[in-house]
Amino acid sequence: MAGASLAAAIAPHASVLLIEAEDAPGYHATGRSAAFWSETYGGPGVQPLTTASGPALQAGGFLDPLGSLHIGRATDAAAIDGFLAEFDGTGIALERVDPFALVPGLRDDWTLGVMEASSTYIDVAALHADYLAQARRAGADLIVNAPLVAANRMPGGWHLETGAGAFSASILVNAAGAWADAIALKAGVAPIGIQPYRRTMVQLRTDPAAAATLPHVSDIAGTFYFKPEAGGRLWLSPHDETPVDPCDAQPEELDVAIAVDRFEQVVEWKVAAVERRWAGLRSFAPDRLPVYGFDPAAPDFFWCAGQGGFGIQTAPAGAALAAALLLGRAPEPSVATIDPAPYSPGRFRMA
Repeated sequence: MAGASLAAAIAPHASVLLIEAEDAPGYHATGRSAAFWSETYGGPGVQPLTTASGPALQAGGFLDPLGSLHIGRATDAAAIDGFLAEFDGTGIALERVDPFALVPGLRDDWTLGVMEASSTYIDVAALHADYLAQARRAGADLIVNAPLVAANRMPGGWHLETGAGAFSASILVNAAGAWADAIALKAGVAPIGIQPYRRTMVQLRTDPAAAATLPHVSDIAGTFYFKPEAGGRLWLSPHDETPVDPCDAQPEELDVAIAVDRFEQVVEWKVAAVERRWAGLRSFAPDRLPVYGFDPAAPDFFWCAGQGGFGIQTAPAGAALAAALLLGRAPEPSVATIDPAPYSPGRFRMA
């Protein structure tokens, strides 16, 4: 999503080549998303990007109503208060509610609830395909099965050796997700410390079936979330974050079992079957904010990485902000009030 959205933003103004290591783009993180849009997800540092992305996603038809219910036990009262305080003044509508009125069969100890009504489903596949189509229409080229072998800085730009041949460019954009630090090292640029984490998802068939009116439900302590899907199915995550090397992430049976166990501690539903299980990588910079901008030590090397689990929901604003920095242009109105400084790679290059 990072590369596709940025390519779509800059292709009308520059010659763009997308180099993809896999046989199709979006195979790793983008293709394994939990597929929801939440203004609070990622915290206050990410929220401006998410909120600014909302109108474009809505206008494109990529969002559908869902709502997100944040729940807790009595011992989580301070965490609930802190959550509300954290987003006070942002314009996000957060309302204390009775969680039992929204989740049938909720166990008795989950007494606290905060509703985030603006949260939605997001059609990740359609959004990703739309960005790729925009980029193609504007003249961008896509090369697949082209893992980067070497990147050498030459007079006037870069010489790239890939699995699909050699290419040259004046600027190298690092939008490689979990592989961002590895790409930097191949280009002779110091890594930032972007760490991939494995996140597990399962699809459940439950008794009763998940109602379409059920909101996205998440633990304020961050130990699970689940949401209804088509056919009365439920998508569930144990909210795991296991540090791993960049890889084709696969679910671990222990994490699947933990997810089901945590779910059964929340609702009095029977898990009839675990129908699917998958895992993806969420890659964070050390401060868990995205990284957009030219590297101070390599002015022709541009970072568009570290987008964690929020890279899809922030894609319109993130791409607009990154495009302005990359092209040296004034940012478009949708992101004109967002300060890019917190996302600069320069924050990791200070002595």
